[in-house]
Amino acid sequence: MSDAALITTQDRQSPANLFLRFARAISWIGHPLVFISLAVGVVVALRLANRVGLVVLLTLLVCVVLPMALLLFSGVRSGRWSDADVSVRTERTRFYPRAIPISAIGVIALWLLRAPGFALRGAFVTLALLVVAALLNFRIKLSLHALFAFYSSVILFRVATIAGAIALALALLVFWSRLYLQRHDLPEMLTGTLLGVVGGIATAWWL
Repeated sequence: MSDAALITTQDRQSPANLFLRFARAISWIGHPLVFISLAVGVVVALRLANRVGLVVLLTLLVCVVLPMALLLFSGVRSGRWSDADVSVRTERTRFYPRAIPISAIGVIALWLLRAPGFALRGAFVTLALLVVAALLNFRIKLSLHALFAFYSSVILFRVATIAGAIALALALLVFWSRLYLQRHDLPEMLTGTLLGVVGGIATAWWL
């Protein structure tokens, strides 16, 4: 093995590089779209009958998850945003006006299908959180990762303690990863966390 290859291998195995790779993996797992999708899947599986749960999942997949994923990745490909996290605050002024209507369509679709009350209320609170985040974006680029990670954790605690504990542990890792990767400062992380906890309590209180 050449000296250059050996140095490269050593760099990859260095503690700093391992922490960086771990932080990136956690940040990807904790992406709002991923975290929310997993949380919804757990809630539906535990709280709804198979047929009703399947309808809710398919509705959210078609009306919200897929359009939101398309919005994010097409935006990255076109250069509209720098990455799938929409990390630049000025880019979010173009992101929220597109994301909010998608979330609203999800609420309307669940209402038309007469989905269970807690599913509809959860979708409505999610929409409200996006609106609040958009308004706050004029002053601060709050962490959407933290917002939806802690939002999901609180709701899952209400549904199943074990699921909530696992989600909270992951949410704390997400909090650390976003700081470690320097995607946000502490006030931005705390703002997202606080908003997520409040939204989670509001939703869980109604469940």
